[in-house]
Amino acid sequence: MADEISAFKPKTIWEQFRPLRPYLGRYRRPILVGTLMLVLTNATWMLFPRVVGAAIDSLQTSVTHQQLLTYALLLLGIALATGFFRFWMRWILIGVSRDIEYDLRNDLFRHLAHQSAHFYTSQRTGDLMTRATSDLSYVRMALGPGIMYSANSLAAFPLAIAWMVYLDWRLTLLMLLPVPVVSLAVKFFGQHIHKYSEYIQAKFSDLTARVQENLAGVRLLRAYCQEEAESRAFDRLNRDYVAQNEKLIRLQGMFWPSLEVLLGLAFLLVLWLGGRAVITERISVGTFVAFSQYMLLLIWPMIALGWVVNLFERGAASMGRINQLLTTTPDITDRPHPNAPAQIQGTIEFRNLSFSYNGRPALRNICLRVEAGQTVAIVGPTGAGKSTLVSLLARLYDPPPGSVLLDGLPVEEHRLRVLREAIGFVPQETFLFSDTLRENIAFGLPAADEKAIVDAATVAGLADDVRDFSQGFDTLVGERGLTLSGGQKQRTAIARALLHRPRILILDDALSSVDTYTEEKILRRLAEVTRGRTTILISHRVSTVQHAALIVVLKEGKIVEQGTHAQLLARGGYYYDLYQKQLLEEELEQA
Repeated sequence: MADEISAFKPKTIWEQFRPLRPYLGRYRRPILVGTLMLVLTNATWMLFPRVVGAAIDSLQTSVTHQQLLTYALLLLGIALATGFFRFWMRWILIGVSRDIEYDLRNDLFRHLAHQSAHFYTSQRTGDLMTRATSDLSYVRMALGPGIMYSANSLAAFPLAIAWMVYLDWRLTLLMLLPVPVVSLAVKFFGQHIHKYSEYIQAKFSDLTARVQENLAGVRLLRAYCQEEAESRAFDRLNRDYVAQNEKLIRLQGMFWPSLEVLLGLAFLLVLWLGGRAVITERISVGTFVAFSQYMLLLIWPMIALGWVVNLFERGAASMGRINQLLTTTPDITDRPHPNAPAQIQGTIEFRNLSFSYNGRPALRNICLRVEAGQTVAIVGPTGAGKSTLVSLLARLYDPPPGSVLLDGLPVEEHRLRVLREAIGFVPQETFLFSDTLRENIAFGLPAADEKAIVDAATVAGLADDVRDFSQGFDTLVGERGLTLSGGQKQRTAIARALLHRPRILILDDALSSVDTYTEEKILRRLAEVTRGRTTILISHRVSTVQHAALIVVLKEGKIVEQGTHAQLLARGGYYYDLYQKQLLEEELEQA
């Protein structure tokens, strides 16, 4: 997956911005209105130098107070009209860029939410965060100010040039002499800005990923006294990021003055030859002043061109990085025409199932049937494939076709939403959101009432603990449940799964952090609640699984034993050894 992403390289800026066409099309009407405001802004403002020139020429002849007042009112009206149109131009066009950023961020998040577990094992969280925040901001700047100032220049240039040709075509040709050189400079600097922008964003991703990893693992970092070592590593990344930004700043620092020098030379030529034209009375003073003002009006669009090039290059580099995510197809999706029923009963069958992670076998020829409403336990050493087996049932990873069946149909024939809503999955690594205990239990069920939440917490053995919390179920659990103990986090996850009333309940070593006394109480309550529901218990403890209707022993990806607790003890195999070992540990603890 990572190779697939890194190999994606669009050829041009326009190819990188191509995925934005549907978003621009969605806001076609406001863009057209904003463009109209932009044209009117430039059209009205271009009248200003002409009126000033006429007023100056009038001063050289007989002029009345009434005429001067008329010129003043004309200039005031032009300024007011220009300000009105400019306000709406900015409001609409910049607003559209914000709307597109909003839509694009939602679509990107939705796309990431549908990616498989395999995708996230090959991607760094910090890098994904950078693309969803910093890169999106650069894209928005290209869509908003970038497009607006580009369009402003495209509108201002022809209007100003038309008026300048009307006033004096010779001076206009002189003014246009630097344009080819400006085009070459824009192309040269633009290519280098794009290259540095891509590299800087990649470095920023590295920086963000490093911060995210260190903050997530801050307790481990402190436990091993690695604060200084990690600070030095971060400092190296930070210095590299700053150094690359300094190179880009130097490049931009050369770009804009270069444009200003070229424009200054053109202005100098016009001033010299235009002044001579005034002296020889080939043109009037008012005409020369108006021409000079039109040149001044073009200076900002020319300088803005350098800024716009920077915006587009950085935006294109960022859009390319976002495209890499958007064009990554989710590994696990619904089949084109799933024909499974809308409800799941809970009969599970693994039929000659073999599965590998990147060529490394995890499960080998698994054959197992679990009847609807039956409680089955799976035990085995670490790495035996227990978690992999239940992950394939929920299609967190895709099993080989036809090897995992649910209600007689391969799981790939069921709709993902229906399949996963029918499964209450409590994984080994409990994840809690930085929210209240109530919101964590009711995750996915915002309309859940207080009684249902309390009942689920009671069955999970959490209600007694909650009574000791000062704010009860409104207690904030901190990031990833930092304020809770390991056992409390596991019981919160169990309550969350129970609240959904799933047809299939999977507890993947979900009681490993609670003591045996609390475990026994939870299991008794679970037996009542899960009656009629298919339940799969995964555990290293014999005490957790001994009352299951069927116990399956996995070892090195294979089923080596299966039967009831009594049957497995009578065989004297792995399960018997595990039982004897844990029995001895309990006796030693009591002693």
